[in-house]
Amino acid sequence: MSNKTAEPVYISFKKLEKLLNDKGKKWQYLRDSGISPGIVAKMKDKSGHTDTRTIQKVCMLLNCQPGDIMEYIPDGTQTDHE
Repeated sequence: MSNKTAEPVYISFKKLEKLLNDKGKKWQYLRDSGISPGIVAKMKDKSGHTDTRTIQKVCMLLNCQPGDIMEYIPDGTQTDHE
């Protein structure tokens, strides 16, 4: 077995949080729409990778583009207040 170390996550979903707020919705809306609670938690807490099928579903639900809900933050330089 290989000894894998957790790969850092440099994708931020802060834009998704803002878009949800702007549309008067909460993270629960994504759960209620069929996205598993575990996946929603990963996006919310920046704690794991997200599949493109999930990104597609979020974009369909919110009528938006991937760039509207996420962004690449090089070297994890994002702070929690951004």
